[in-house]
Amino acid sequence: MEFSKPHLLLSLLFLSILILPSSKVTSAYNYQDYKKDHPDVSEFRLINRRELTNCLDPNPYLSITTNVSSTLSNEAYVTVTVGGVLVPDSSDWIGMISPSDSSVDACPDSAANYLQTGDTASLPLLCHYPVKAQYLSNDPNYLSCSNQACVEQIGGICLQYACLGSVTFHVVNIRTDIEFVFFTGDFSSPCVLTRTNPIKFANPSAPLYGHVSSIDSTGTSMRLTWVSGDQTPQQVQYASGKSATSTVKTFTVADMCSSSGISSPATDFGWHNPGYIHSAVMTGLSPSTTYSYYYGSSSVGWSNTLSLKTPPASGAANLTFIVYGDMGKAPLDQSVEHYIQPGSTSVASAITRDIDTHHIDSIFHIGDISYATGFLVEWEFFLKQIEPYASRVSYMAAIGNHERDYPGSGSFYSLTDSGGECGVPYGTYFQMPVSATDKPWYSIEQGPVHFTVISTEHDFTSGSEQYNWINADLASVNRKTTPWVVFTGHRQMYSSSSDPDSSFAASIEPLLLQYKVDLALYGHVHNYERTCAVYQSQCLAMPTKDASGTDTYNNNNYAAPVQVVLEWLDLLWILSLALRQVGVWLGFLNLVLHVLLHREVTCYLSS
Repeated sequence: MEFSKPHLLLSLLFLSILILPSSKVTSAYNYQDYKKDHPDVSEFRLINRRELTNCLDPNPYLSITTNVSSTLSNEAYVTVTVGGVLVPDSSDWIGMISPSDSSVDACPDSAANYLQTGDTASLPLLCHYPVKAQYLSNDPNYLSCSNQACVEQIGGICLQYACLGSVTFHVVNIRTDIEFVFFTGDFSSPCVLTRTNPIKFANPSAPLYGHVSSIDSTGTSMRLTWVSGDQTPQQVQYASGKSATSTVKTFTVADMCSSSGISSPATDFGWHNPGYIHSAVMTGLSPSTTYSYYYGSSSVGWSNTLSLKTPPASGAANLTFIVYGDMGKAPLDQSVEHYIQPGSTSVASAITRDIDTHHIDSIFHIGDISYATGFLVEWEFFLKQIEPYASRVSYMAAIGNHERDYPGSGSFYSLTDSGGECGVPYGTYFQMPVSATDKPWYSIEQGPVHFTVISTEHDFTSGSEQYNWINADLASVNRKTTPWVVFTGHRQMYSSSSDPDSSFAASIEPLLLQYKVDLALYGHVHNYERTCAVYQSQCLAMPTKDASGTDTYNNNNYAAPVQVVLEWLDLLWILSLALRQVGVWLGFLNLVLHVLLHREVTCYLSS
């Protein structure tokens, strides 16, 4: 067959479109358009939406090694060294992949999975999301090639020098083996150069990340929850001879949410096997008492010996608790990760320090817990981050939009904020005293305080199941036993910087006034704000200054709740409520704000 010259040119053009890497094909809505419309989204967070090109690098000298000689401990710092680099580039980076057999090739059929996030680009995608990543330029000597090694020599004469670069990764036991992959092309157009061999954890079944929580208002029973790679029930040994056997839960990719046939991150590239979540209840304890404990089994090993302090029982005179929202986590290395909350590590350090030095009874984390949002391995790093203090005092939680919201899943808001988690990992890791699965509202009493903890992500409007529960719960409070009533939920009722859902205040605020709720605590908006005693946007009472200049409300003359948005990513809040009896119950609410050197904000309430 013969071709005319124009015919041949058209045929070659057609063939070139078929065989060229798809990075050369322009989509109707490309990466740069997405970045323009979403300037707050990091490059790395979009790594799975990148066009994957072929690395046409003929360099025969490339190598990648680690300082791990055999297996990994439960926590390690792994130094990864790349060698044989002839031309160091600022676009060079290393990704930590787990499991190690995950594909880092292109997945063109997965493009539709990203439509829910607003990315309508038709792109071939990385099949698996790196747990974390670092630019090799984090090594100050890499780009300058200050560290060199001879990669080819003859007769003792070096014919070719090449550059070296090293970065260190903080790694925790996520049970599945890991590998490190050397990419170039930045996060915007990555391609694979070389990779390490798989590295395994020494004990994938190790009992890890224990945290305690209250199951009732007596202060005599505490739930311990931990993670292991082993599904056989384990034990907690406590109080010098007592023991309790764990019940075991897990969740699978089938438990995650997707909508309209489109895979969510939790069901696709963000999935990571959670292992098994163990939970055991320690009974026969005394309130406000410290106990030692450890957990695990003879077959998988035991944790270190830890100590916990039970909270005061309902009706006790004093309570000091820490409360915050929207914490998330941050890496302990120079990595970029899916979602980083920069202040979380300083908050974790400050809480640990306060438990060491102050009388802290409990912690309340009111929504947006880990910010895993469909990237399940992030939960492991978060649990490790809070372990130093969540293993020591009662850690109570409320659900937020980044744990629950997903279209068509029964959440009140049709948003994709949970990345397809739909509250399943949250409810498994943080087993609160709720009545049933996916009804994450509860109340608990500690000392002089009745806490009503709700879900702003489930229907709260008049006549709903949760509304009826809130009404009944607040009506049941015995103010002689617990004269303080604290109402908590994730989304705020008032804010000067973000428009709240008016239906929340319209539905719930009348109940707060009717039952004389003293204090309403929220997160969601990344600011600190405190209202006067407010109802329907009107100040019904303003504080007066006491002798020390502290804002004080006399709740013997109750007007309305004081509402507080009390989270900002590097702020810590401590609330101390104490009740004194001088013939009659006093009802003074003092609000003091202290800004400490580590940017910790402490809020003390006392009566």
